[in-house]
Amino acid sequence: MRCNEKTIRGMIGSLLYLTASRPDIMYSTCLCARYQVEPKESHLTAVKRIFRYLKGTPNLGLWYSKDSWFDLTTYSDSDFAGCKIDRKSTTGGCHILGGKLVSWTSKKQNYVSTSTAEAEYVAAGICCAQVLWLRNQLQDYDIQLSKIPIYCDNTSAIAIANNPVLHSKTKHIEVRYHFIRDHVMNGDIELHFVPTEYQLADLFTKPLDVTRFNMLISELGMLNPDE
Repeated sequence: MRCNEKTIRGMIGSLLYLTASRPDIMYSTCLCARYQVEPKESHLTAVKRIFRYLKGTPNLGLWYSKDSWFDLTTYSDSDFAGCKIDRKSTTGGCHILGGKLVSWTSKKQNYVSTSTAEAEYVAAGICCAQVLWLRNQLQDYDIQLSKIPIYCDNTSAIAIANNPVLHSKTKHIEVRYHFIRDHVMNGDIELHFVPTEYQLADLFTKPLDVTRFNMLISELGMLNPDE
């Protein structure tokens, strides 16, 4: 059963606007946005559920203190073949400046990855591009950063990024994602392993149970002043 397309598109558009300040609804909103062409009643139900969540957490938000420092840290993650329709993976990333979340992303990858390592490697490349942009912005304020850490929970993806030789197993990955190797070699960024349970970017790649969801939004600095 199909619902009013104009109605659901308007609702999703409002939610997408709100993701600029509410990273906790980023994944679910972007997931609903994929079905705007031919939305069904089930999609409208999912969108309404997001609105009910927002209604129950009106004061939850990001809080920035004036005494923050300027260390930049990034978490990169991917949900391998998470989309059950085309089996494309979802890239998730969050960028933390001075211990405060300043940028986040949740986006379906453009092509189908053939392994978890490839999906994680592509996600790390996307996060690297955002890190370089943030670094360039900070240079305008005479803040020089190098060896910026990107935390990834896949050791194979880290090994690929640290390998300067394009061996046969990675030639099929699009060239635009291989640029991360150059920046690793130049010392602009560093890839570090982080256990999955401490992977903050999980929030932007997959549905989570309530306990882990609440833990991640707390770790990302979302607070409710009334609690």
